[in-house]
Amino acid sequence: MTVHDLNELLLVCSLVLLVAVAAVRISSRSGLPSLLVYLGIGVAMGQDGIGDIKFDNAGLTQVIGYAALVVILAEGGLGTKWKEIKPALPAATALALAGVAVSVGVTAAAAHYLTGLEWRQALIVGAIVSSTDAAAVFSVLRKIPLPARVTGTLEAESGFNDAPVVILVVAFSHAGPVEHWYVLVGEILLELAIGAAIGIAVGWLGVWGLRHVALPASGLYPIAVMAIAVVAYAAGALAHGSGFLAVYLASMVMGNARLPHWPATRGFADGLGWIAQIGMFVLLGLLVTPHELGDDILPALVIGLVLTMIARPLSIVLCLTPFRVPWQEQTLMSWAGLRGAVPVILATIPMVGGVEDSRRIFNIVFVLVVVYTLVQGPTLPWLARKLHLGGDADAAADLGIESAPLERLRGHLLSVVIPPGSKMHGVEINELRLPGGAAVTLVVREGTSFVPLPTTVLRRGDELLVVATDPVRDAAERRLRAVGRGGKLAGWLGTNGDAPDR
Repeated sequence: MTVHDLNELLLVCSLVLLVAVAAVRISSRSGLPSLLVYLGIGVAMGQDGIGDIKFDNAGLTQVIGYAALVVILAEGGLGTKWKEIKPALPAATALALAGVAVSVGVTAAAAHYLTGLEWRQALIVGAIVSSTDAAAVFSVLRKIPLPARVTGTLEAESGFNDAPVVILVVAFSHAGPVEHWYVLVGEILLELAIGAAIGIAVGWLGVWGLRHVALPASGLYPIAVMAIAVVAYAAGALAHGSGFLAVYLASMVMGNARLPHWPATRGFADGLGWIAQIGMFVLLGLLVTPHELGDDILPALVIGLVLTMIARPLSIVLCLTPFRVPWQEQTLMSWAGLRGAVPVILATIPMVGGVEDSRRIFNIVFVLVVVYTLVQGPTLPWLARKLHLGGDADAAADLGIESAPLERLRGHLLSVVIPPGSKMHGVEINELRLPGGAAVTLVVREGTSFVPLPTTVLRRGDELLVVATDPVRDAAERRLRAVGRGGKLAGWLGTNGDAPDR
């Protein structure tokens, strides 16, 4: 490749990214998940499109898709709120295991008897489309605050079910007869256990290291967090465990640990997640040959209809009824089983493995994902409102607190932003009642900084710099959050300072 070729490649990639970023605005206004926009860009650039780029390297697509999925799972884990998923963990685990099994069985049977696919191909299709996508679901529901149980169950399910589905697709795509079901179940449980143990261990070690080592630049913390997440995936995969579950759990551990420079880390991970999704979907769009889809549209619609109207609701009812989940929440979660990045990536596995009719499998999955995302995506907010599952949209935002360690001084510098709606507005500095060893040293208001007096009244939009010693750092942050939620009487009103919903 010459320098001229490299310059042209960089120009094309930059233009694609700019168009894709602009497309985010379109998807946000239309209510459609952004994956459809990016897939459309890829299809337009590929064969039968205006770009006429001929790309058919399924192996390269799978490698890049796996890498992108690691980044997406890491970003999702960092944003998963432990407070929300903890009560929903048993239900989400049941959905990710038993729910996937029900969905695979029902969908595979429909694919075999209704569309004529051989049993191996039918099982592969059933496994591929049984994985839900949190990014697709919450890009549609981002403006509707849902009950914590619904949000937690959907987030945890989407993070957990990728791992068993990947194992199933690889097993069904492997040459030779499929193992007995009990052997396959044992392998899945063993790989999940190994991945979970490694993910939690790597996440805990990462938290310990980031809390006790002061890096020379704040910009290194986001890089370190993502590097630790990738280490979790690699360690899990090398240990013959589920690398995808490892990276999700390691990221979740770090995301709920109040790491230094957390807002910067969260923003960095969010940006990487967007880049990964854009690149992955554009590449998947390039892999599609539109004129070959015609014969697979009807089978995709039939399989998708069974998946959406029978398999998904049945798995929800069987798995969530024992947990006494109300029917309204079960209905929403049944309809919220959107398929996004993971199924289309997994559809490349049988192509790389040389499975018979693997191209047809890819086409069926592609059509199914696009059509049913178009149907389910825009109707999810409407259904949530009809089921009266929208929360309080006017709830006060939590404080934005960023922590930077001062290693040699054995202390921490907390940067606190008071958002609109915070009950810290109108509170005097001395009414914060911070623990001994913590003090507000500077206030920045409307671009002007000053050293506050004990009687200085705080306002919305103020940024505070709080210095705290190591022993009282956590107590100081809890107190600040409690005042932000309950005002100056937070201690007597029972308002706590638990970690915020990130």
